[in-house]
Amino acid sequence: MPHDGGRPHLLYVAWGFPPCRGSGVYRALATANAFAAGGWDVTVLTVEREVFERFTGSDPSLEDLVDPSIRVERIPFAWPILETDLREWSALRIFAPQVWRRLRTRADLRDFPEISYGPWRREVEAAAERLHAERPFDLVLGTANPNVAFTAGAHLHELHGVPYVLDYRDAWSLDVFDGKRLHEPDSAVGRWEKRLFDSATEVWFVNEPIAAWHRTAYPEAAGRIHVVSNGWDPDLAPDHEPAAPPPDRPLTFGYIGTVSQKVPVAEFLAGWRLGRTRSPELAAARASLRGYLGFYKNPHPHLVELVAAAAPDDVHYDGPVPKNEVHEVYEDFDVCLLILGTGRYVTSGKVFEYLATGKPIVSVHDTGNAASDVLRGYPLWFPAASLAADDVADALVAAAEAARTASVETRRACREFGDRYRRDLQLMPRVGALLADVPGDSVTP
Repeated sequence: MPHDGGRPHLLYVAWGFPPCRGSGVYRALATANAFAAGGWDVTVLTVEREVFERFTGSDPSLEDLVDPSIRVERIPFAWPILETDLREWSALRIFAPQVWRRLRTRADLRDFPEISYGPWRREVEAAAERLHAERPFDLVLGTANPNVAFTAGAHLHELHGVPYVLDYRDAWSLDVFDGKRLHEPDSAVGRWEKRLFDSATEVWFVNEPIAAWHRTAYPEAAGRIHVVSNGWDPDLAPDHEPAAPPPDRPLTFGYIGTVSQKVPVAEFLAGWRLGRTRSPELAAARASLRGYLGFYKNPHPHLVELVAAAAPDDVHYDGPVPKNEVHEVYEDFDVCLLILGTGRYVTSGKVFEYLATGKPIVSVHDTGNAASDVLRGYPLWFPAASLAADDVADALVAAAEAARTASVETRRACREFGDRYRRDLQLMPRVGALLADVPGDSVTP
């Protein structure tokens, strides 16, 4: 759709944009839509649909949610390490795979220090330059992961003075699970990150612990670092008065999200088994795990085996959920399971969706996770005191009782608590501030 020349022009760079099904895609989708709704013309720079269809899995329903005014520009992205078509393999890869892998890694890191993604820098910068020549951008916003998406903003800033924003979501140099520094300041990553921080107009993170770590690491940029929390999308809110489930129907405990090796699935399952021996309500209940088992299109074998072994305890893997069906799936849950990897910097986008339901939430994660800061004060929150089976079982039993007995007033209070975390309320302050600071005629070709 043609852009209205009277509106400022945003280049939004997001590797994971619809129909990508990765966890970060909801933030990317909402951010692009928020800028379009907030007075900007938006051009999205992303990869071709085939990348998601072949390698990570895709959710075509997400494309229907992109604001029709947004221009989506798709550029090539090669992912040789995941290529399974042997006809595409070189003789070197077939007969000397270790040598091929070593050379592939070296090639990946030549232009940007990010394995598998580094070569995309050339495609991103060339496309950004071409699009800027067609109609100049007034702002570039890049979102990780991968971090190579940030290079377009730095490139146009250095050549044409275009301001840029970095939306890290989580972090590049910080391990959000163990709190350790992944890359030292004098490493290739450290040098790139300082270069990006030095010139960025703003830098966004999803929670205060991660933002605080970066304010300490980059004190000269502290005033430009902002928390832009994740949130829930309005289409997830229940459309009826909160109420207890029918008394003659067994409870359903549900999880939606990507299950990685960091997620304490085994600890949850141990607590679930123990809890079923303590509570008739829990013994009759069902646990439904929805989403992907691992980050790629094919499920992770270990996770598949782990969940399959729990079938006798009425634990079921029910597959991924298209975005346009998420609302209905939450309607079927009586209790939401928040199962997260350990780390005080970990929040997860799912916690906000769970808040929108107004239903009991069981936390199976380290109590020091940043998700606890979000949930604290929610009337129907049941955090496991630890990941020990006994503590997980206690939380599950308490949530089962609350699912049956919580009053309408308590459920309303849960919905009111969650209202503050609507995604547009998180994004619009920054969208408005950038609109005020970057007028449409501020940049010349």
